[in-house]
Amino acid sequence: MRLFCAPHAGGGAGVYRTWARLLAPEIEVVALRLPGREMRYGETPYTSAEELVPELVRGVAPLLDRPHAWFGHSMGALIAFESCRWLRRTGLGEPARLLVSGRSAPQLPLRGRLVHDAPTPELARWLRATGGTPPELLDDPALFEALLPMLRADMTVAETYRYRPEPPLACPMSVFGGSDDEYATPEELRQWDRQTTAECRTRLYQGGHFFIHDMKEQILPVIGEDLLESVSHGAGPAGR
Repeated sequence: MRLFCAPHAGGGAGVYRTWARLLAPEIEVVALRLPGREMRYGETPYTSAEELVPELVRGVAPLLDRPHAWFGHSMGALIAFESCRWLRRTGLGEPARLLVSGRSAPQLPLRGRLVHDAPTPELARWLRATGGTPPELLDDPALFEALLPMLRADMTVAETYRYRPEPPLACPMSVFGGSDDEYATPEELRQWDRQTTAECRTRLYQGGHFFIHDMKEQILPVIGEDLLESVSHGAGPAGR
């Protein structure tokens, strides 16, 4: 099966570089590279999920010829979730499974100070505190300035997202969180179960918002088990 992986705010496809090695050979990792980063640095990044998701789904449509699933962390969780809803809305079927990490359930309002339009020093402090941005990027003024438009655009996607009610998905879900993540508490993670009529498994691991980087070798075998179980339960060629 194929596993489409959406990046967190400020992240790129490189975040998932080692995943294929740690997952079963039956799972093909498709790391999604969004505009404004890596080899797409010269492209204008999106500032809203409403604009990003349709283009993303159109881009991956040729790869929907086998069972597939979606994974996303933080901002990527919203992108993965809305992509699955867009697939259903446009008649392309649902995935075999949706996996989300480090983001409160989409129907819940965000808590805390929004930083997408904060002064640059404040945004830099926030990025350093959450731990998802490489220190060498934050410590290099020229590099940080070059990537600032992408960082602000991603934060705008994450912080201006507006949930629109639709019927819950029919595919099973896996939800992952950090035990010390102040941006997605265990109770906020568990409320993802309202977004599916199937089973929703919530698992917590030691760590803060970016626990997934530190606990990768513990989490990926679990992801693999969930994915292969979903396929064995009879997902069709396009996850239907």
